[in-house]
Amino acid sequence: MSNIESQPPFLVFGAPRIEEAEIAEVEACLRSGWLGTGPRVAQFERDFAAWRGARPSQVAAVNSCTAALHVSLVAAGLEPGSEVITTPLTFCATVNAILHAGLTPVLADVDPITQNIDPGAIEAAITPRTRAILPVHFAGRPCAMDRIMAIAEQHDLVVIEDCAHAIETEFRGRAAGTFGDFGCYSFYVTKNVVTGEGGMILGRDEERIARARILALHGMSKDAWHRFSDKGYRHYQVVECGFKYNMMDLQAAIGIHQLARVEQNWLRRRELWQRYDEAFAGLPLGLPAAPEADTRHGYHLYTIMVDEAQCGISRDDFLEAMNAQRIGTGVHYLSVPEHPYYQERFGWRPQQWPNAMRLGRQTVSLPLSPAMSDEDSDRVISAVRTLIKG
Repeated sequence: MSNIESQPPFLVFGAPRIEEAEIAEVEACLRSGWLGTGPRVAQFERDFAAWRGARPSQVAAVNSCTAALHVSLVAAGLEPGSEVITTPLTFCATVNAILHAGLTPVLADVDPITQNIDPGAIEAAITPRTRAILPVHFAGRPCAMDRIMAIAEQHDLVVIEDCAHAIETEFRGRAAGTFGDFGCYSFYVTKNVVTGEGGMILGRDEERIARARILALHGMSKDAWHRFSDKGYRHYQVVECGFKYNMMDLQAAIGIHQLARVEQNWLRRRELWQRYDEAFAGLPLGLPAAPEADTRHGYHLYTIMVDEAQCGISRDDFLEAMNAQRIGTGVHYLSVPEHPYYQERFGWRPQQWPNAMRLGRQTVSLPLSPAMSDEDSDRVISAVRTLIKG
């Protein structure tokens, strides 16, 4: 037997759990001839709205969470150059969406325990040009939305919640994404509800959501479904200079059934999370903090902190060693000011946000997916325990 044949299968980081219902729905969609924005997108929007206790007129499906953030920032009607406060411990899309909307990102450091944006740092970052706060519910843990909303109310600021990690997340019995003016969700292939690529906007103001829907499809007053449906051709009017951000029925065909299993998948991820917690309790690793009281963690990313001085191995060497054992890992995230583009454009340096810098340089996300078996998690646990000695 060759060495390749004797190796275990590569454990893909964030591989989604796809079942026969999704496959059959995609096949039915292909056979229907309607692949673009149509009846399945409309159903996915209705299902999502019902699940979040909202009206269908309060949601708009788009092709990514990045698009959702961008469109929400535009639909909020903020004047060009306005400052938007957000976290330095996030994916680049959060900051890029602010820039694409013609606005100015301002970073506020994170709490070292929760790894979410620190409300005290938000207050310190407010200037006369501040117009919005964009909190990110990192790894599935809710931000301190009571304090953030109090700051927003005091200073008359728009709040746009980045819920890419937080579709099931709740803070004091209320769903993430329902506190602010807009909540933006991701259905990317590694997320808790998957459409391959996709996103959703949830908003309080139906007029703003109506505008977001128009902006997401070229600024047209009617979408393709209404133009080409069996009710006859309908003329459209371009009322704004919009974008090409619409979701396809092919994507929604997957999402409809993913959403139907959202609780089941959350329970499985919680089981895997608890297995990791128990297995790593005696190791010199930084482990995720326990969920705060009266919150619901989304259990999206299980991030460990690898401090070379304590673990005897650097974070990057740990990543390489896990890959050598055919286990996929992630880095969520190098802090935003670590990246050359932002350093050159804004003069940012990581040391300005020390908590995010330290976390970004030590973090490793381990595989966590409802598609994983107990045997898969045992492989991860064994590999980590081999590399990190208690």
